[in-house]
Amino acid sequence: MMHLEPPTRILDAVTAARLVQAWRLKSDRVVFTNGVFDILHRGHVSYLQEAAALGHRLVVGLNSDASVRRLGKGDDRPLNNEADRAAVLVALRCVDAVVIFNEDTPLELITALQPDILAKGGDWPVDKIVGADVVVARGGTVFSLPLVEGLSTTKLVERIRNVR
Repeated sequence: MMHLEPPTRILDAVTAARLVQAWRLKSDRVVFTNGVFDILHRGHVSYLQEAAALGHRLVVGLNSDASVRRLGKGDDRPLNNEADRAAVLVALRCVDAVVIFNEDTPLELITALQPDILAKGGDWPVDKIVGADVVVARGGTVFSLPLVEGLSTTKLVERIRNVR
C-alpha cells in the first residue's frame, strides 16, 4: 500500500499545503494550531491532544527562532532551537506535521494551508486569533481551547532560574 506521508513530518509550507490537499481528498478535516513550544510540558501536550481531537489531522505552525525573539519572550528565548522544538513536536502521536514559520504571525501559513479548523490556547479570544477570518471564510471553525491552569513555559523558566 502506498503511503502519502513524507519521510519526515517537519515540512516547508509548500509541501505541507500539498499534504493538506491530499488529506482533504480522503475527506480528512485538517486542524491547525501554532506556537513556540519551547519547553514542552503537560499543558502543551493536553492542548495539542485536544486540538487534534477536533479533526483528523493536526498541523502545528512553529515559530522560528527569529520570530520567537521578536515576540519579546526574553533575550535568551527560545531555550531550544527550532529544529529541536520541531523534532519533539513530531514525536507526539497527535501531531501529523510541523511547519516552521519565520513571520511574526502564522497568517501567511494559514492562508497557504487553508485548514478546516483553527485552534489556539484559551489566552486568545476567538475574535483575536490570527487567521480566524481566513478559516471562517472557507466555512471552517475557530476554537479557543482552555489552558491547563498554572502551566506555562515562562513560569517554568522562572522557576528553574530561581532554584538555588
